[in-house]
Amino acid sequence: MVKALDNFDAFLWGLPLIIVLLGTHLFCTVRTGFIQKYTFKGIKLSVTPDPDGEGEVSQFGALTTALAATIGTGNIIGVATAVASGGPGAVFWMWMTGVLGIATKYMETAMSVKYREQTEDGRMIGGAFTALERGLHAKWLGVLFALFGAIAAFGIGCMTQANSISTALKQNFGLPEWVAGILVAVFTAIVIIGGVKSITMVTEKLVPFMAAFYVIGSIWVMIMNGHFVGEALVLIIKSAFSLQAGAGGLFGYSVAVALRYGCARGLFSNESGMGSAPIVAASAKTRNPVRQSLVSMTGTFWDTVVICLLTGLTLVSSALAHPEFIEAGSKTDTTVLTFHAFGLIPVVGRPIIALSLALFAFSTILGWSYYGERCAEYLCGPKIIMPYKIAFVVLSFVGCVIALNTVWTIADILNGLMVIPNVIGVWLLSGHLMEDVHKYVRNIDEVDPTPIPIVHKQIADL
Repeated sequence: MVKALDNFDAFLWGLPLIIVLLGTHLFCTVRTGFIQKYTFKGIKLSVTPDPDGEGEVSQFGALTTALAATIGTGNIIGVATAVASGGPGAVFWMWMTGVLGIATKYMETAMSVKYREQTEDGRMIGGAFTALERGLHAKWLGVLFALFGAIAAFGIGCMTQANSISTALKQNFGLPEWVAGILVAVFTAIVIIGGVKSITMVTEKLVPFMAAFYVIGSIWVMIMNGHFVGEALVLIIKSAFSLQAGAGGLFGYSVAVALRYGCARGLFSNESGMGSAPIVAASAKTRNPVRQSLVSMTGTFWDTVVICLLTGLTLVSSALAHPEFIEAGSKTDTTVLTFHAFGLIPVVGRPIIALSLALFAFSTILGWSYYGERCAEYLCGPKIIMPYKIAFVVLSFVGCVIALNTVWTIADILNGLMVIPNVIGVWLLSGHLMEDVHKYVRNIDEVDPTPIPIVHKQIADL
């Protein structure tokens, strides 16, 4: 059974999802007239309060919560895996999935905000599930998406992230797994019990700090590698279009292999097309769907275009400056390549990468707790919220103390399955979404007059 799951996971996240997601990225880029040109406008809007908007949390709070869930171990270990498996050219194709994925993140967020709903107690709930139900009248697709998301959150967003934290803390600071488990469970409970406002309050402070912390470490390593950084950039671009494999090792991969691993890890890292980040975007205070969608699409820019590129340059320049890293990274766990690179920084290098991994993983736990909770609420009504949070906290401890290979595989598959109903919604509702683009993108402060429906959902509604 485990082997069958592994094979299906490898198949799903191989050519099928690469085709589906890259195809959707290209479709959204063309359909929106290259919405990426408004990226810096979105960045400006993200730090501009919108007091006239309807919602629960600020636009910046929604963005940082989405970034908390998106910026994770994939930005560090995922890039190392792509480089070790696909060569330096994989970094270029990761970067390209980020550039194109900005358009998909815009469209899926616009879909979620446009079709969001309000609960009787004033909370906002939205995502692919509400869009599929209200926009396409395909409730069964919404139920499937919510089911995949609610279960996947326990794995990819909780147990596997907690395991990354306990591993990093044990290997670098000697902290026992059970102690790490207690710490993770306690801090998770403190934050998520308070709901989305509590989560955004923490992520607004945590995300900028952890990102700056990691970026400074990356730049420090590149400064130490000196003139190899320019050579690394040239090698990344050259390897991305190399038609023939070289002599082997880190630099021995053709464009086909680089494209495969770069796209796969890039698509997984930024989550554009998965439909996860729009769940929290639907709770943001915004006066129209376009405004929040421009803000949310910057998450893909920060995650892949900036963070993953920095990681790639750090790893490749370190491998050029220290060829012994190539053998270490290709013959053992790819985390070795990352730890070797940051180990170049005297004394504090390895603690920097260990703390970065721990912070990235913890922030992912916070973000995915909200995603899973909203999916569960859509399926079962508000009574499921507290039991779901308790289960999430308990599993965050469990994830720290047990091996999770099969759990990771199952969650990985469910993440991939979330893509299918989500992109169906994006493609089929794109016409309605583009009406809002034409209406609001140049009149960004105009208020959408469409009232947000107040709903009351219970299990019987399914």
